[in-house]
Amino acid sequence: MTSIEIEPIATEDYVRDVLPESFALWGGKRSFERYADDFRTMANSAYGRRRPFTMGLRDDGVLAASCKTYDRELRWERSSLRAVGIGAVFTPPRIRGRGYATAMLGALLDAERAAGTDVAFLFSDIHPVFYARLGFVALPSRVLSLRATSLDDAHVRPVPLEARDWPGVRRCFETLDLARPWSLRRTPLVWDWMRRRWSASPDGAQMVQLVVRRGRGVIAYAFGLRLPREDAFALDDFAFAGDEGRAILPALLRSAAGDLRRICGWVPPPVAREALPRGSSRARKTAIFMVAPLSPGARAWWAANKPRSLASSADACWDADHV
Repeated sequence: MTSIEIEPIATEDYVRDVLPESFALWGGKRSFERYADDFRTMANSAYGRRRPFTMGLRDDGVLAASCKTYDRELRWERSSLRAVGIGAVFTPPRIRGRGYATAMLGALLDAERAAGTDVAFLFSDIHPVFYARLGFVALPSRVLSLRATSLDDAHVRPVPLEARDWPGVRRCFETLDLARPWSLRRTPLVWDWMRRRWSASPDGAQMVQLVVRRGRGVIAYAFGLRLPREDAFALDDFAFAGDEGRAILPALLRSAAGDLRRICGWVPPPVAREALPRGSSRARKTAIFMVAPLSPGARAWWAANKPRSLASSADACWDADHV
């Protein structure tokens, strides 16, 4: 490799040079047009503009590897650590095996350290050893499956989410989140990003967003996708506030599943996990959560939390935080 540079990639350059190559991996059931439009929506959002959203490594002017970067905060008790999420690491198939992705990520991590970023994280879709060589550590990453009929079928009167419910949804999430020793904090910009992602259902699925209100407030919510072909409800995000919210959660999830047989999804983080029946779980083969402490503050956070985090029976983050 000669004349290597890592630099931001403009949105339309990424659409032209990367998306046609990565479509087979991450396009799913979308058309290419929908895949590109979804990318533009995120790249042009206020959250996507917080930092260079797409980065690339060039070898003699040719784009040889690329990734997305996400601005996040890691909350550790009452402290806040600057975090960068790394996603969509991609090298065109014809030039793989030459070390381009390794060089790009190494340069990116060096730049983040120099800029004062405390911790990097990603969700590995390949063998985690590749990222471990760069200092990342894999955390428990599992999928959960529950029989819908195993949940309480009490009538809890859930209603579809309305725009006025979002502040209550955030309060529910933050109430649950603060009971954990550390987490990826959801700022207002992160919530806006998630709302955009939740605004349209993938082909062949139905987005479900239910809340339970008490007075003017929300005491529980559940978001996910109904997948009729798989006879399953894929749970993406939920939270509750207070004893009543916790008590009605199983019935809320059963309502969200409707007549579908299974409820599945990532094992939720601690505190939320304890509110669900055990069900069955297995390790994920993709989207394996990994972290890399970059600063002295982050190394102190990891030293204090490593044993409990690695031994946990719950995931460290929500499916909705996947980047």
